[in-house]
Amino acid sequence: MFDHTTYLSPFTWRYGSDAMRRLFSERHRRRLWRRVWIALARAQAAAGIVTAAQLADLEAHAEDIDLDQALAREAVTRHDVMAEIQTFAAQCPVGGRVLHLGATSMDVVDNAEVLRQRQALDLILTRLADLIRLLADRCEHDAETPVMGYTHLQPAEPTTLGYRLAQTLQDLLLDWEELLRVRRRLKGKGFKGAVGTLAAFAQLLGDRGMTAAELERLALADLGLEAYPVTTQTYPRKQDWLVLNALAGLGGTLYRFAFDLRLLQAPAWGELSEPFAAGQVGSSAMPFKRNPITAEKIDSLARYLAALPQVAWHNAAHSLLERTLDDSANRRSLIPEAFLLADELLLAARYLVAGLDVRPAAMARNLATYGIFAASERLLVEAVKAGGDRQHLHEVIRRHSLAAWAAVQEGRPNPLAALLTTEPEFTRLLPVERIQALLDASAYVGEAPLRARALAAQARDVIATGLSDLTQPGTAPPA
Repeated sequence: MFDHTTYLSPFTWRYGSDAMRRLFSERHRRRLWRRVWIALARAQAAAGIVTAAQLADLEAHAEDIDLDQALAREAVTRHDVMAEIQTFAAQCPVGGRVLHLGATSMDVVDNAEVLRQRQALDLILTRLADLIRLLADRCEHDAETPVMGYTHLQPAEPTTLGYRLAQTLQDLLLDWEELLRVRRRLKGKGFKGAVGTLAAFAQLLGDRGMTAAELERLALADLGLEAYPVTTQTYPRKQDWLVLNALAGLGGTLYRFAFDLRLLQAPAWGELSEPFAAGQVGSSAMPFKRNPITAEKIDSLARYLAALPQVAWHNAAHSLLERTLDDSANRRSLIPEAFLLADELLLAARYLVAGLDVRPAAMARNLATYGIFAASERLLVEAVKAGGDRQHLHEVIRRHSLAAWAAVQEGRPNPLAALLTTEPEFTRLLPVERIQALLDASAYVGEAPLRARALAAQARDVIATGLSDLTQPGTAPPA
């Protein structure tokens, strides 16, 4: 339990889920350390170095985390791993004497960190799968809902809401593939000692009939981990950079989605809006306000997440020779915050997609105002097919369009339909009814509905396959 009488990180209570906070809690971290120590002891027991009684004693106290005692010892040792070793060993009168035998701190810390990152990625991937499925449903539902499309933030040609949302869905699938790739390739340090040579373990094993490499393989199999074949005192810090890059990539997708929503909620568009709860207050000064606060939060937090891979880059690039300690302090917040940021972004994005307020009247208004400019292209094509001169007719449309655009800019109704349906250069080639039908922009969306539906179906298949991988033995998300 915490209170608000001292500084707290907003990730302690405001951003991210309790499930993600538990994964990055100090208690869970110590629990994973003990899991690694016990895996090593089991392998050493197989080599005859640790007795069955010693191993049983360590296993019996795996969950007896005593943070108060460990922190008190750390105040003396100024070494968190050594303090935990002393605390764990003191709880194990039989097995404590062989705890951490042959290992260096990072044999424990780095393997535990990879286990924790794997659990955190499973939680992120589970949330992302949920968001992708929800967005796929939305794309399918609105596959044929016509909206005005914009390039350079200027009216362009019509598209559909489902196809517009499919752009985000497609990017999320790229994020899914990258996060899944990173998760599958996570590797630990293994058990290689102070500079990665396995020298201490080779010395310990002597003529026991087991090599240091075999001992390492046994312990890693117990943890369900693979390890890098070559390490220093730590696993390659480049791995952290790859993980944070993948999380930041997800943040970039959600940033763009939220920014588009903020634009479309502005009165000039008014086509979409984020949910607004019954008792929600938009402004302390202006009671009428309905600010897009969730979308703004996504953009704010994603901007922060985007900056974190740079720190991980420096950690990797500055890990000099066999190891320097200048990455350790920042990684205590860097990695947990990156995951908590991604967690909060996914939760917020799900809230937006699930409660998206679609406003058909505003969509129809914008399409009626601007869509006819794009639909004039249809008229041009059909008129040329009927025998017209393409260059001459293009100039006729351009002249009428400029006059119509000026009227729209002055707040008057768009006169382009009337101008073109009474233009002799077109009425001599096509019936008026045909001209009017061609100028209905709502049907000028090409393959957008088909492609939105196809991507939605593909997304569901991709997610189903990926999630089946995560539920293999040893890889299930944490309860």
